[in-house]
Amino acid sequence: MLPSCSPLTCPAIKSHDPQLHGRKPEAAPASIHPSIHPPNPPALELPTQVATMAVMVARQGRELQRYSQSTGGRIVVGCIPYRVRRDDGELEVLVITSQKGHGMMFPKGGWEEDESMDEAARREALEEAGVLGDTEQVLGLWHYKSRRYVDQTYEGIMFPLRVADELHQWPEMASRKRTWATVAQVMDGCPHWWMREALETLAARHGKLSSAL
Repeated sequence: MLPSCSPLTCPAIKSHDPQLHGRKPEAAPASIHPSIHPPNPPALELPTQVATMAVMVARQGRELQRYSQSTGGRIVVGCIPYRVRRDDGELEVLVITSQKGHGMMFPKGGWEEDESMDEAARREALEEAGVLGDTEQVLGLWHYKSRRYVDQTYEGIMFPLRVADELHQWPEMASRKRTWATVAQVMDGCPHWWMREALETLAARHGKLSSAL
């Protein structure tokens, strides 16, 4: 297993730097971005959840998949959807199960050539967890072994995503469950060491911000 790279030991990764791995992506098609609406909406407007589902389905295939120049494996982008409780200021994060309904993890998936990293993170949050929000400063980059393809090493890049809207319907709702959890619950239940490290970074960042207020 290659050593992980935290924000303290790896070069800064900018959320809007499309050339991190050498190739500048084309502009993302408007139809896949939930914040883009038709210029002339009909008189009868659909609820946000229905309008989003009408234009958004989970991507299939890996024709546009980006691969790491250092490991040869896939470049995976994910996010930690979070919110801050109003009553006590505690950080809560949204976790999902695998498509088989097991485990505790965060939304993630392949970074594709027609999107920036933060666009990929928001897409995965919508497809897998059914939430919309804004990505923030990247948490870090990790190298980890694929569980399915044991001879491949992936690059995982994680963002925080402050949740603004939680949808009632989303593309993978039939194959995944989602739930809000505390940091301690996820640290005990998440089997992915690099996701736990990303959560530690988010929790430390939140703690510093809270103490400064």
